[in-house]
Amino acid sequence: MSDLSLSLVRGAVTSPFKRAGRPGAALPTGREELPPSRIAPGPLAAYSRICGFAGTGPLPLTYPHVLGFPLAMRLMTGRDFPLPVLGLVHTWIEITAHRALQPTDELGITVHAAGLTPHRRGTEVTMVTEARRAGELVWESRSGYLSRHATEATTPPPGRAPHRELPAVAEWRLPTDLGRRYGAASGDRNPIHLHPVTARLFGFPRHIAHGMWTVARCLAETGDTAGAQGRVRTVRADFKAPVLLPSTVSYAADGTAFEVRGGSRVHLTGSVTRGA
Repeated sequence: MSDLSLSLVRGAVTSPFKRAGRPGAALPTGREELPPSRIAPGPLAAYSRICGFAGTGPLPLTYPHVLGFPLAMRLMTGRDFPLPVLGLVHTWIEITAHRALQPTDELGITVHAAGLTPHRRGTEVTMVTEARRAGELVWESRSGYLSRHATEATTPPPGRAPHRELPAVAEWRLPTDLGRRYGAASGDRNPIHLHPVTARLFGFPRHIAHGMWTVARCLAETGDTAGAQGRVRTVRADFKAPVLLPSTVSYAADGTAFEVRGGSRVHLTGSVTRGA
């Protein structure tokens, strides 16, 4: 059994004994680390195929997050992590690439929990992943995960700004086995992505696409390699609504902004910046 699978099992066992929103809850102060090592070409090739990246060229911007995800799961399923990992919802991610990365690079990965933030729907934790090459910080991400629970918040949710619909660029037909295929390539076999039966246990009518697959597929469509305006240096994505499988969605983009929508429902919004 892989380290990530063991973490999922540990999370299933420990989650019922954790209570989100407990006063005075604190995050673990330690870090999980993966020593510098070469990237395995087989898993990278499988990941690139399922996400739509070219099989050659720079390392996909999202791939260090995949390398660090088992470390994040190890932290979030630990006894001293205050939130139950079952039911955590990935709400947003920000990625910054300080250097262009290649598949042949030896990367060291570290992950730590950065903070707990009250949310109108519960408590949100920020997880930080960092990649270093020869000791230099070359890539980092920050991700928000929401643990939903009752709160005493009395303020109404912030009003939504009028949504400007971006022009559709491509249509994607997502097969029913997309979650299983991406899970095999990334190691993220969360049951909400694998089968309708296991997804219904967590309140979904059907299984859903991985949020990180959706971000990666957007970057592959955008082209995260160097172009006329340079390579993608940063990306910010906010997950608005789950993508049920199977389904057909549209990828839309205009300038630096992009989104994924199904009909009138927006599933994801994001933006990129480019540079040399």
